[in-house]
Amino acid sequence: MLRRGHKLYYRHTVPVDAQRLLNRLEIWRSLRTDSLAIALRRLPGVVARIEMEIEHARAMAGFPVDLTLIRPLSDDPPEHLVPVPLVSQPADRVEPDRPLTLGEAYRSYIDDPTRAWTANTREAYETSRKLAIAVIGEAVPVASISRANCRDMLDVLRFLPANAGKLFPKLSPREAAERARLRGDIRVISAANANSLMSNMSSFLNWAVNEELLSRNPARGLRLPDPINKRDKRLPFDRDQLRAIFNAPLYRGCLDGERGYNKVGNQRPRNARFWVPLIALFTGARLGEICQLDTTDIRAVDGVDCIVVSLRSLVGSTDKQLKTTASDRLIPVHPSLIDCGLLHFAEAKRKAGEKKLFDDIETGSTGSRPVAFSKWFTQFLRACGAQRSRTSFHSFRHNFRDELRAARIDHDIALLLGGWTTGSSRTAVHENYGSGYRVDALNDAVRRLSFEQVDVRHLA
Repeated sequence: MLRRGHKLYYRHTVPVDAQRLLNRLEIWRSLRTDSLAIALRRLPGVVARIEMEIEHARAMAGFPVDLTLIRPLSDDPPEHLVPVPLVSQPADRVEPDRPLTLGEAYRSYIDDPTRAWTANTREAYETSRKLAIAVIGEAVPVASISRANCRDMLDVLRFLPANAGKLFPKLSPREAAERARLRGDIRVISAANANSLMSNMSSFLNWAVNEELLSRNPARGLRLPDPINKRDKRLPFDRDQLRAIFNAPLYRGCLDGERGYNKVGNQRPRNARFWVPLIALFTGARLGEICQLDTTDIRAVDGVDCIVVSLRSLVGSTDKQLKTTASDRLIPVHPSLIDCGLLHFAEAKRKAGEKKLFDDIETGSTGSRPVAFSKWFTQFLRACGAQRSRTSFHSFRHNFRDELRAARIDHDIALLLGGWTTGSSRTAVHENYGSGYRVDALNDAVRRLSFEQVDVRHLA
């Protein structure tokens, strides 16, 4: 039994031979109560009716059946029911079988224990939930959500201002979108962001279909045309940007590593703000992968100094997350990072008894180190004059990919180093053979990356 909103439900798994006959894997039945004691009393009757339904489907298909489940045996005693007068209950105790609302269903979806979501993914779905409730309505029965409701939500997303909550805190999303539509001078969210929010809504509705709360997904295929090609959504940093970044006071000499990071001084802090961009450039690692590194994740593997990107922890960390299975990898440390002192930095942290390599990254208001660092890095780009359209911290990953192309690194090795996967290549049968590339082969590839666009010799 499971609880949905204010009611208890029974979920019955359909036997394999009957799944095709009933065109379903599970059968759900409401027990029409929120009382566990009452639900347990009603459960045998519900189970019996479901078994009878399954057996009847087998009989109609000509399969062998258990007639006992369809009709009573001849020696069963006849039913002589004694009339029982019905006693009316007080009005406040009568609970009609109220349909599950959108708000209740969406909350059940997000809280579903079978979904191992990262904090960022959960936050994204929470944003979609709030938007759906604001546009469609929290009390709307989930079974009544139509294509028109979903098109209406897409229309709101089409004109929803960027940072609407901060710009128009007293307006609903619909009101904010209407204001942006009428004025025409308010920056709205990108088509990619709108489609991402709509995709989250569609995923929820797919779940509702699987849970038999809906007969079909009314949001299927709804999306805005995106004028920007996927390849052009993020650009690598150009030569001038890289020069501005790694010649900023933080890398040349600043007042301090905190608020004075952008003011010229004589301090050379070697903290997360110093190391994270450097590691991103010379490894192509994602921001989240770098922020969660343990001090033991920089270690020698088969005689090669590597950065180990993995869920596994030698010091018992429990905060690690990976985007995909392909993200689990070894990245040999580039000579430039060694010259800058990364190995010595990690060794000093280990000797000090530290578990996390960058424990000085604060979690910020979101509770997420990558999100907090990304916000700081945006300010840093602006301060050092390197901010450009369609570039962000993720641009380092594009720079790394371009370096792999320039050095003509073998395609499979390039995918391994960057933790990329293309289509079904990672799950193809041939990928299950062999033990992968040796570390020295990966190291040879990394040493061929010249990074001619940036000079960091002053950091050695």
